[in-house]
Amino acid sequence: MIGISEIEAAAERIAGHLVRTPTVVSPGLSTLLGVPVTTKLELLQRTGSFKSRGATAKLLSLSEAERAAGVVAVSGGNHGIALAVMAAALEVKATVVMPRSAPSRSVEIVAATGAAVRLTDTMGGAFSLAERLRDEGFTLVHPFDDPVVVAGQGTVGLELAADAGDLTDVLVSVGGGGLIAGVAAALRARRPEVRVWGVETEGAQAMSEALTAGGPVRVELSSIVSTLSAPSVSQLTYDHVRALVGEVLVVPDREAVRGSLELAEHGKVWTEPAAGCLLPAARQVVARVGDGARLGLVVCGGNATVADMMAWMDRFGLH
Repeated sequence: MIGISEIEAAAERIAGHLVRTPTVVSPGLSTLLGVPVTTKLELLQRTGSFKSRGATAKLLSLSEAERAAGVVAVSGGNHGIALAVMAAALEVKATVVMPRSAPSRSVEIVAATGAAVRLTDTMGGAFSLAERLRDEGFTLVHPFDDPVVVAGQGTVGLELAADAGDLTDVLVSVGGGGLIAGVAAALRARRPEVRVWGVETEGAQAMSEALTAGGPVRVELSSIVSTLSAPSVSQLTYDHVRALVGEVLVVPDREAVRGSLELAEHGKVWTEPAAGCLLPAARQVVARVGDGARLGLVVCGGNATVADMMAWMDRFGLH
């Protein structure tokens, strides 16, 4: 289990390389949901998502030999962007393996950094290729199955605990589980009275299916939310969620897109559906907890284009 000392060490390591993102009360979302809402705006992080934290923590932990050999990552978008940008800044050679379903803008951003881009037909194929490259001598910077990466993501929770007012419940999006594992570990140490809820989209239910099965299992991916679409969680992230998270809620893709539109209209922030899914889940939490709820939302990323959003609105009839 990741402890607070590892998260504090990660915070010290990455300081100066990344942004301490704002933690702010949202009047618009508070009115919308009928309870006080505080947002942790990780979409304002360097590269547009929380992923830069874990990637930077890992890159700064490498030996000189590992730096020289280069790193490889698998990504549906944000992890690859984070690794590519931060590797370029730290002068480490990077290769990013991405499924063809990844947003074209994400592929373009990764390529523009000078990183090598390898495309595969599926996310499962991307993980397989990355593992082969690891066997050839690259250091794999896994998006969630790495204690150093999880501790880096946990710095989000460390800052939230320090900067937020009184909270009863914190909602965190779940893909492979690195963010929620780190945030839950930090909050358990600093705000043990706060309940932590995970949120997934239908068709990207790796964590909820793992909790049902009693351990990580491979899942069939069909969600439009590629940044949450891990083919399975890891034992590391599963163990943290099982021990530290109250429940993982699942919402439809359509409601995740609607949530992004509501975050733009009422929260005044432009998010991707991986963060938009928090809004329908927050309504479920308020219904269960009642009017005494004081919510914290970890707004994990904002790497969606206007074209992406318009296409999703067309697909789900949300105009």
